[in-house]
Amino acid sequence: MIDGAMQPFALTLDKFLAHAAKWRPTSQVVTARDDGRIDRIGYADLKVRSQRVSAALAGLGVAVGDRVATLAWNTQAHVEAWYAIMGMGAVCHTLNPRLTAEHLAGMVARSQAQIVIASADLLGLARQVAARVPQALRLLVIDGPAHGEAQALEALIAEAPGGFAWGGFDETAPCGLCFTSGTTGAPKGVTYTHRSSFLHTLRALQVDTMAIGGADAVLAVVPMFHANAWGLPFACPAVGAKLVLPGRNADGASLARLIRSESVTIAVGVPTVWLGLLEHLEAAGGEVPSLKRIIVGGAPMPPALMDRLEARLGVIVQTSWGMTELSPTGTVAPAGAERSAAQSGRPAVGVDLMVADAEGRPLPQQRNVEGHLHVRGAAVVERYFGDTTPAVDADGWFATGDLAKIDDEGNLAITGRAKDLIKSGGEWINPAEIEAVVSALPEVSLAAVIGRQDPKWGERPILLVELREPGHVSDEALLEALKGRVASWWVPDAVVRLESMPLAATGKIDKLRLRAEYGAGAAT
Repeated sequence: MIDGAMQPFALTLDKFLAHAAKWRPTSQVVTARDDGRIDRIGYADLKVRSQRVSAALAGLGVAVGDRVATLAWNTQAHVEAWYAIMGMGAVCHTLNPRLTAEHLAGMVARSQAQIVIASADLLGLARQVAARVPQALRLLVIDGPAHGEAQALEALIAEAPGGFAWGGFDETAPCGLCFTSGTTGAPKGVTYTHRSSFLHTLRALQVDTMAIGGADAVLAVVPMFHANAWGLPFACPAVGAKLVLPGRNADGASLARLIRSESVTIAVGVPTVWLGLLEHLEAAGGEVPSLKRIIVGGAPMPPALMDRLEARLGVIVQTSWGMTELSPTGTVAPAGAERSAAQSGRPAVGVDLMVADAEGRPLPQQRNVEGHLHVRGAAVVERYFGDTTPAVDADGWFATGDLAKIDDEGNLAITGRAKDLIKSGGEWINPAEIEAVVSALPEVSLAAVIGRQDPKWGERPILLVELREPGHVSDEALLEALKGRVASWWVPDAVVRLESMPLAATGKIDKLRLRAEYGAGAAT
């Protein structure tokens, strides 16, 4: 007997743009410029330009497996560079422009990238990086003029031949490199493959996850340097959805204008972004009637903010959980389900969850008990960039560092970070539980709890808050909300009011900075 066979079809990311160019050629990628202009391009033309970028990079010596770094905002030119790099089999190493030159140089030195594609307004930072790495760096500039030794990529595109052939490499080849945010420790490099990102995209598009369709206009506020912008530059062309890019401007006024002008239906980003949009609309008035859903992740969603967004904007807020090591989506709360700011939905097919004890042993009861969250799947890291030892156990489970519960329906709730736990008098305090209570107060915009050194107890918790209106709630009222909700000895010893909560580059509360500034001595 001779079995039949299926056609070979390598799961490489260039196929998403090729599909969009053929079947949704006029669906647009839209970019908001600093001067108020809006740039537009259809997927067919985007593919032509991206292939010319590939030809230009090949002319500079880039080959399969080489790393090419990008230091850029969410723009059309950045998307073109992504597909050009990945389509030719090279590896796109995204750099976070909100990090220091020293941090970026360390990452570039490790990746051995020899080309950095930088936004024009980030050329100065790119030069600082180039001065700090051992290898020679060629600087290519997008979204503005080049000067000095840097070259304008647009000029190279104009001279490059069209029709550069994409693909021809194995689907397990690396396509991207992203370093973790480093909000709780030293950054680690995560290498994505074409296959892992392709499967991640198919999972994200499911109706019980992001549920993006061809009729949608998707505003990607989550940065392209933050875990592949949660896969949106792949998911949108995969279905022909309009991809709306805000450039570097993510303030409330700019986002409101963009949502209205482009009839955005789905907006994606961290909670602090939507707080800015909400506060702008509350102060200036106006509506965003086209907006149907907001997908949030990257940091806990304060319950009060979720309620305010849904009431004021008339949208559905979908919470999610993920991390750089997951490509990054782990779970997304479905739009049609009963929602809670504390829950982030069930895992879709292709990713599995398990709660374990501190030593990584699976808990005998997997429902309604708190444990250390582990994950495995087709788009989950196996080992970090440059490492020879696996980041998973013998059964393939990756320890996320999160504490979590899974309810009877399979919904995931993150209850804290293991590294954030405070040990006071030999007993553990979970800051996330305190933060959840305080964040639910309508007077509070953002809240964080850290451990402060204490000569008697080792550590004691202190509460740091950014209020909606300073002075409208007392310290006593903030702490009173915790009475009966957490153990009495968990109640923070002090309240620190911050005019602006420090945020890491990905929009998460920067607890490393808070610990450095407030963890050693008396709060002020």
